[in-house]
Amino acid sequence: MKRRILSLVLCLVVLDVCLAYADDPAPQTPKETRELFNGHSLEGWYTFIKDRGVNDDPKGVFTVTDGMIHITGEEFGCITTEEAFCDYRIIVEYKWGEKRWPPRQSCTRDSGLLVHSVGADGAFGGTWLYSIEANIIEGGVGDFIVVGDGSDQFSITVETAPEQSPQGQFIWQQGGKAETINQGRVDWFARDPKWSDTADFRGQNDVDLPHGQWNTLEVVAEGDTLDVFVNGTLVNQASKVRPSSGRIQIQSEAAEIFIRRITLAPLSK
Repeated sequence: MKRRILSLVLCLVVLDVCLAYADDPAPQTPKETRELFNGHSLEGWYTFIKDRGVNDDPKGVFTVTDGMIHITGEEFGCITTEEAFCDYRIIVEYKWGEKRWPPRQSCTRDSGLLVHSVGADGAFGGTWLYSIEANIIEGGVGDFIVVGDGSDQFSITVETAPEQSPQGQFIWQQGGKAETINQGRVDWFARDPKWSDTADFRGQNDVDLPHGQWNTLEVVAEGDTLDVFVNGTLVNQASKVRPSSGRIQIQSEAAEIFIRRITLAPLSK
């Protein structure tokens, strides 16, 4: 009897998960390189702003100006692709603007590229889809963040350094001990141990360029693995990534940021 009850519970859990993501589009595998940003509109994307919802942006948090996506950061939210993807490379070119907004006006500039995004808009903190984030934050570009519900449905496995960061986070080290997390952050390999969430922070070994200069963030999603490159340097890796497909989001998170390129490409042979 206990086994039958357990089996029934497991079936209900699986059914709930399937129903929760039943409305997600089927993921597409790119066959050729394409631009997800056409340079003059947000075609192919929709906006979501906390406490407002889909495509309700009266303050113009997300606009296109001079061939760039301008994200003011004034309200928390994101742009999200209408399509879902799997097995691809995505390349984003960005630079920071000047403006910062409460509650982070004296903190590091922060944004993020969220891949494998599934479920309901605003499911995480009323703002984002559940996803896996390649963080874009001063001093921590390329950190992984599991933006999930705390369950094993959203997790990554990362090879880690013997010691954690001063903030108590794992640090990626190729060949290190494999650790699986379903919430929180994994630092890129050379994140400054003296990192602090203060305006204009810059670490000694940061591979992203200083404020005002263009940077390239690339994420390679192959099967259930993720590789993150910043300006051509491999800074983080994960395996056994769950989920392994979904929409793509780019955050507005209290800091002004400009994006001039979002390229989706097939995996190179």
